[in-house]
Amino acid sequence: MSFYQEIEKYRDWNFADTSNQITDADISRIIAKDNLTVWDYLTLLSPMAENHLEAMAQKAHRLTVQHFGQTILLYTPLYLANYCVNQCVYCGFHAHNQIERKKLSLEEVKAEAKAIAATGLKHLLILTGESRYHSSVEYIRQCVDILKEYFTSISIEVYPLNTEEYNVLIENGVDGMTIYQETYHQKVYAELHPAGPKRDYHYRLDAPERACQAGMRSVNIGALLGLDDWRREAFFTGIHADYLQRKYLNIEISISPPRMRPHVGGFPPKVIVSDKNLVQYVLAFRLFMPRGGITLSTRESAVLRNNMVKLGITKMSAGSCTAVGGHSTQASVSQFEISDERNVADIAAMLYSQNYQPVYKDWQMW
Repeated sequence: MSFYQEIEKYRDWNFADTSNQITDADISRIIAKDNLTVWDYLTLLSPMAENHLEAMAQKAHRLTVQHFGQTILLYTPLYLANYCVNQCVYCGFHAHNQIERKKLSLEEVKAEAKAIAATGLKHLLILTGESRYHSSVEYIRQCVDILKEYFTSISIEVYPLNTEEYNVLIENGVDGMTIYQETYHQKVYAELHPAGPKRDYHYRLDAPERACQAGMRSVNIGALLGLDDWRREAFFTGIHADYLQRKYLNIEISISPPRMRPHVGGFPPKVIVSDKNLVQYVLAFRLFMPRGGITLSTRESAVLRNNMVKLGITKMSAGSCTAVGGHSTQASVSQFEISDERNVADIAAMLYSQNYQPVYKDWQMW
């Protein structure tokens, strides 16, 4: 079974009509529950639930401390290459965008590793553009061989792989993966991906499950907020995470709620997702999946990230750069602009000021 069968259950569902029938009493009843259903989660994403964010926040904080303690895991992204064959209309790495294309040599990978490791971080997320020719599985494997000398946990955010390819990378030291469906709305997805292998909606949708089947330790999913109705995207991301967690009990399932940021090409968001919307999404998900991880990246401002620490977040990026080779050399064009430019020490100091413990390492791959 694929998660697509779950999506099909809601193909003709009128989300607006459902929201119009929700009352304040419904919200209060759901917040008081210990175990939430899919419909409870949808209710907490409704406009009516905006009146109950304080109560949701208090419970989200209690649940997060109960399951994760007052800790935030820190990591940073490392861009290995920005060659891409896709034509995603919203992305700075779009195949037709006239930007400098670059791919790190293995020596440059080592230089990046040394620069990042010097900050104390032990968790790394490596990214490439979606080009199998320039960033083959073998190239990624060679990079991992270098990086595992410096980091205890290495995650990948690359093009969708088949189960055997995930297996190869896992055997060589990869223990986590992130992949964004971008949008769960199949028609909108086709419009935003006019050409390239990424146009295959189903193959991308099933990538997290293939990683689970291969034995990946942690899997992180999400939709890019701003491409379609955010409540709908949050709902499908949440039930996707729930589907994976119920089916693969030994795997750590997380979500990321990234909002669109400025980039080369300047594609404007179809939907504006406010700070309040983002907070509601995070709180609703925490109440729905108390053990699910939630990652908040440097796409968001320093002020907002500071204020969201106690609202359910479990993982944050620090010292981020979205350009190839940006940690040790003159960077190329970034995939998108980051908003929070603080280094690792600054993020750690902020967490300590809120009585939270920054975690640099919580996994040893070998």
